[in-house]
Amino acid sequence: MSLSYDYYATKAALEWQFEMGVDETIGEMPINRFDEPAVKPKLKIGASSNIAPIDIIPNIMPVQDAAPDVAKILAAKCNDLAALRDAMGVFDLCALKQGARNMVFADGPEQARVMVIGEAPNRDEDKEGKPFVGVEGVLVDKMFEAIGLSRTATERGDGIHISMVLPWRPPQDREPNADEIAMMLPFVQRHVELVDPDFVVLLGNIACSAGLNKVGISRFRGQWAEAFGKPCLPMLHPRALIRDPMRKRDAWADLLTLKGRMKQ
Repeated sequence: MSLSYDYYATKAALEWQFEMGVDETIGEMPINRFDEPAVKPKLKIGASSNIAPIDIIPNIMPVQDAAPDVAKILAAKCNDLAALRDAMGVFDLCALKQGARNMVFADGPEQARVMVIGEAPNRDEDKEGKPFVGVEGVLVDKMFEAIGLSRTATERGDGIHISMVLPWRPPQDREPNADEIAMMLPFVQRHVELVDPDFVVLLGNIACSAGLNKVGISRFRGQWAEAFGKPCLPMLHPRALIRDPMRKRDAWADLLTLKGRMKQ
């Protein structure tokens, strides 16, 4: 009886430790953590994801240096937006994910002539899990509806697909830093490739930093460039338009420029 009791008690104790996150035991010999492992560890992928595990992950380097390479590998495996969403969902190297309520992926038709890329989720977007909701969302919808485009459209020519550079809300709505932007760029690039829009609109400095590698949106808004392999139009973020309504005329001028390019 004691053998049977000891077996089940030990088994239960081991299972409890595993559930608590214990993944190794202390051995009799010391381990040099600075030695490169003989076998590189595998990236842990959630069981519910359809993304295959990766057997290559950079090691002996800071997470922010390895993260873009891991993101690039994950993004390359995605053949549709559902797979891309899954891949981003299991990407655990961005610390912002730990403090966010929801991942904000995208909204609008999967195929659209115009793809709008925002910055990072705010409180309302984090709560609903959708980009551009609340007051800013109402303004964005009105802006693009004024030139015949909508996130609810069913035809490619009339739709806008909306996403963000960062899918998780930064603490206290602070601006994301360069490392956080860099590690998510492979996902943004793949997102654009899968939607395959004719034009990309970058809303705000963070989006322009990711797509054009420059900031100072007031200086170059409305000036066509190229981002993610597509013709790109930088525009003011709706937050700036709400703070200073006089700047809405700049946004309207940019929207008319977009409308003109779409007719060509």
